Amino acid sequence: MAGVSQLIQIEAYPVPRQAKPAWLKAKAPVGDNFHNLKKLARGLGLHTVCESAQCPNIGECWNHRTATFMLLGDICTRRCGFCAVPKGRPGPIDLDEPRRVAEAVAKLGLKHAVVTSVNRDDDNVGGARIFAGTIRQVRELSPECRIEVLIPDFQGLDEALKIVLDARPDVLNHNTETVPRLYRVVRSGARYERTLRLLENAKKISPGMVTKSGVMVGLGETITELVEVFSDLGQRGVDILTVGQYLRPSRDHLPIARFYTPDEFQYLKSEALRFGFRHVESGPLVRSSYHAHEQAEATSTII
Repeated sequence: MAGVSQLIQIEAYPVPRQAKPAWLKAKAPVGDNFHNLKKLARGLGLHTVCESAQCPNIGECWNHRTATFMLLGDICTRRCGFCAVPKGRPGPIDLDEPRRVAEAVAKLGLKHAVVTSVNRDDDNVGGARIFAGTIRQVRELSPECRIEVLIPDFQGLDEALKIVLDARPDVLNHNTETVPRLYRVVRSGARYERTLRLLENAKKISPGMVTKSGVMVGLGETITELVEVFSDLGQRGVDILTVGQYLRPSRDHLPIARFYTPDEFQYLKSEALRFGFRHVESGPLVRSSYHAHEQAEATSTII
């Protein structure tokens, strides 16, 4: 039923409940920027993935004038086992959404806007056109604002990817999420090779485009498997990599196999840097958009 969360219940293997380590505690969101953005998003009928995905960094990012807007509604057509976004049958695509996102970006004076979406497997090309329209309208109202898009896989349609790239975002992000062995359980409807192909094709279609991908840890993968993923992404010329701890949104989602320590995240960063990434963000609370403005600045100096 549309509008009702339909989360899959999966226990991949028996996992004892674990207390959350001290290094995973984030500050409660406060500050004028946080409250202003929340109020404005509500007033314009917009969704932010920061809220829908229960991101622990929402206060820090919003106070840095970085926000992640979620296009195409707040109902996803896929049922990934890790994601807090509600699943079901989405409503019609809102053609006015790009204008409202651009208005919010301008009113808030955002320096770096991240635009993502739910999966819309019912209309991949239509979804791509909303991404492109949002990029263009944000540029028109806020020419100094950098625009990063975190796109779905569009079911492998090159036409949809080209529509987004033709609008020339500053950064194109598509998350890998996990290792190939766990794809069937973690990423319902996705394919590892499809993700690699999208990231590779982004560079072919738009040479010089800054590409980015993210991986979660703590779902039962091994360090060796993670390093192999880093190698695969490096071979596709991905510029920015994010690595963060998976946190279970509810008991209806995949269990946490284990918590990685800060030292392990540092080790993963050092391993990843061997494969040619321009920037690697690795830490317990790292998410796709965490410090996105700093990542863009780090890569823009060498593009």
